[in-house]
Amino acid sequence: MKKLVLATPRGFCAGVDRAIHVVEKAIEKFGTPIYVRHEIVHNRFVVETLKSKGVIFVDEVDEVPEGSVVIFSAHGVAEKIYADAEARYLKVLDASCPLVLRVHYSAKRHYNAGRHIILIGHAGHAEVEGTLGQLPEGSITLIRNESDVKNLQVPAGKELAYITQTTLSVAETRKIIEALKAKFPGIIGPDAGDLCYATGNRQSAVLDLCSKVDMLLVVGAKNSSNSSRLMELGLEQGIPSHLIDSVDDLDMAWFDDIETVGLSSGASAPEVLVQEVVDWLKAKFGSIEIENFVKLVESTKFNLPKELQD
Repeated sequence: MKKLVLATPRGFCAGVDRAIHVVEKAIEKFGTPIYVRHEIVHNRFVVETLKSKGVIFVDEVDEVPEGSVVIFSAHGVAEKIYADAEARYLKVLDASCPLVLRVHYSAKRHYNAGRHIILIGHAGHAEVEGTLGQLPEGSITLIRNESDVKNLQVPAGKELAYITQTTLSVAETRKIIEALKAKFPGIIGPDAGDLCYATGNRQSAVLDLCSKVDMLLVVGAKNSSNSSRLMELGLEQGIPSHLIDSVDDLDMAWFDDIETVGLSSGASAPEVLVQEVVDWLKAKFGSIEIENFVKLVESTKFNLPKELQD
């Protein structure tokens, strides 16, 4: 290996940055323990770091002692979760990404207008579960790919609308939307889906990066949808691509006959993990050339909840 090319933008998006700051500010204001339902973001390093500061992660709000502070993750939660928290007299701090909440608002708007909703997303993902839980069962039909569109049955006589998970493949989502419009010409929804700016920016940077490198490394958790999409994008471009939680996952065998490596990270991966990979590569391969490939510089910021603003 002779050269490393770092993609920009990479790493934390505004929604992830906000979510982590919600937890940190809550610790400052309310002390510990602070409870968080599910992983605040999909990254083990972030979760373990917050645990060391006194945060307790739970699967459901019934595990939180009555009257305690509970934070909902960046992925958004079902309406029922808010009700369950209120029943236990919990103080709720919502770290849901504003862009995910925008999808929730769209779902409710379409429902109130009498439309049946098609949600493009991955079954079981925390964000999808939260979106499905915004409306009564049966109001939203979940699909994942173009094949699902072919087999899709919808309620007779209902107008249709579509919404999407925010962290999908840009190219794949476009094809699914085209298939929906071809099958249901009257369906409405955003032309590019509800993909967040960070998803599109990171995929665009990696797509260009792939033409410059022999192999792609993506730092991110295996259960991180946006990180997985980056790795898959590299594979689609025909280069070896690996999704790694941390430097511990690196394998020297990957680097056989590789001269130039591209490195990016998912929207929930902290920069410290990227830098550890850079240091590992320097230690293993000596004096390598490092290039910063800047596709664009992001400036988006989201405000903290009012309860935590100074």
